[in-house]
Amino acid sequence: MRPWMVLAAIAALGALWLSRTDPQPRADIRFVSAEVFTLDPQRMSWQQDLRVARALYEPLLTRDAVTGLPKAGLAQSWVCSDDGRTWTFSLRPNAAWSDGSAVSANDVRYAWMRALLPDLATDFAGIQLRIEGAEAFLRWRAQALAAHAESPGDPHDLWSRTRDAFDRLVAVRSPDDHTLVVTLVQPVPYWLDLMTFPTTSPVQERQAERFRRIDPASGAVRWETAWTKPGALVTNGPYQLEAWHYKRSMRMVASPTWWNHASMRNRSIELVPIADPGTAVLAFGTGSVDWICDVAVDWRSDMADQRRAWDARVEPTARRLEVDGLEGDDLIAALPAPGPGERRDLVVIPAFGTEFWQFNCRPTLPDGSANPFAIAGVRRAFARCVDRAAIVDRVTRLGEPTTTTLVPRGAIPGYESPAGLSMDLERARAELSAAGWSDRNGDGVPEDARGTPFPSVTLLYSVSVDRYKFIALALRDMWRTALGVDVQLVGKDTKFFKDDLKQGKFMIARGNWYGDYADPLTFLELLETGNGNNDRGYSNPAYDALLHEAASTRDPAQRLAILSHAEALLMDHDLPVLPLCQLTAVYMVDPASLAGVSHQPMLEDEFWRMHQRTEAERAALSTLGREAAR
Repeated sequence: MRPWMVLAAIAALGALWLSRTDPQPRADIRFVSAEVFTLDPQRMSWQQDLRVARALYEPLLTRDAVTGLPKAGLAQSWVCSDDGRTWTFSLRPNAAWSDGSAVSANDVRYAWMRALLPDLATDFAGIQLRIEGAEAFLRWRAQALAAHAESPGDPHDLWSRTRDAFDRLVAVRSPDDHTLVVTLVQPVPYWLDLMTFPTTSPVQERQAERFRRIDPASGAVRWETAWTKPGALVTNGPYQLEAWHYKRSMRMVASPTWWNHASMRNRSIELVPIADPGTAVLAFGTGSVDWICDVAVDWRSDMADQRRAWDARVEPTARRLEVDGLEGDDLIAALPAPGPGERRDLVVIPAFGTEFWQFNCRPTLPDGSANPFAIAGVRRAFARCVDRAAIVDRVTRLGEPTTTTLVPRGAIPGYESPAGLSMDLERARAELSAAGWSDRNGDGVPEDARGTPFPSVTLLYSVSVDRYKFIALALRDMWRTALGVDVQLVGKDTKFFKDDLKQGKFMIARGNWYGDYADPLTFLELLETGNGNNDRGYSNPAYDALLHEAASTRDPAQRLAILSHAEALLMDHDLPVLPLCQLTAVYMVDPASLAGVSHQPMLEDEFWRMHQRTEAERAALSTLGREAAR
């Protein structure tokens, strides 16, 4: 079949999918994103969940979509004590839930208590664990659950005692409904950054408690998922949930009770989880969607080339418009329209994140067999076989900066990145041999001292994006060629991929991480023993000690030096993760039509600022562009 016929067929299928009957009018803004897992803010960990959370909820602070800096959110002001440990937040007196009731400081306390419950096993409890008494409460609850399981009592009494223990132990106080006082174990330089994170958002206690259930046998609490569904979910952000049809759409409408409702530039947004990347691009081309959060088609590198061609042609005009004070989306919208072989509707953003592959560092694999990657030397050997430049040049083809570090190099002023491990095939084989694996019989396959061949290696990846498969294929070939090991690919649906990661059911798996706040620790804490996001099972007391030392160090330069030492231990020696490149976000959005999508490396958007341009606005910008191009 000719390529144009294939595209026509896909377009027809896409049009059929998009033409399904929908009684509602089109949302002001429709965007394509991966399907959301949960709308429970304390249980979120995936990028698509966090993106939607910023529309539905408002934490104490929010992040400005243009500058990337924290700014007032639910809290209108705050002060910090001289010793840097106690923060007092003053909540807006007009902050309201979507049902019209007032947001209380106790709603924040309730949410933070939920985050600390071992029952929920939240990924970001580490934020609250910086609070004085939080670790003691977590231990108390875990011990109480263990005692209840051994000798069951009244589970409701256990819950009542848990609430009392939180009040008694955790230094989060609410002197009145609009004041929250938080005392930290020690000063946290980036505490305000943490307060912008969606998992710290308040939860309306009255509504959530209606859906709380207790398991009589274990004493553990859980919240029925029904509390996060339309008609039940009560939120305090710019939008409220109107409809959620799983794997079809999620519609959110402007909340009339949000304190800044009058400033909203749109009245409705809709998430459309189109699974096929090609169909998503076609939907954008037909105008059915306005923004694709992650362009994942095989030909996106060609699309990026078209954007670069347009950038090069209009650069002189862009410079003149900048002198006249035009910037951002307005500048792009004013520039001459793309010609043949050009486009302006693709945005490539160097993100504050790292793409990596991760090793299972546990002593044994799920089947009980010994795990070869529990040995750091084996991990280093595999890392030294990887040609990162070849992967970026021939596989991903987006020009991502390659990296041998976990923290994006140069992203944090004053932080010195370690060298990391570069490609060196001779040293790779030497590392593997020193770890006990060498070709002892001349068949090209490494064996241990007993003559047992190196076990077959599995590479786990999610099938949602072809990029992961192609990178896995490249890694497989590099490791087969350099080390003689057998490597097999295992692709799974995102949900099952996520479950396997959490349960340690992998040998090597794909991964990435976007920084949540502007500090090296947002990456380095992933490898701390017991961290909720430490899916690798990595644990090194020396590494943990460095993080703890940095946490107690007041001098900023000295603290960064300690964190640099910690990363050097990770990247130069232990290598629980194998960094490949800096993450690059690829959006599809035309600023001439939709304005307000953030191009900031933190990738945090304020949906309420987005708006469709009017014909008059587009015409005025085009006039400016034509005058500048003369």
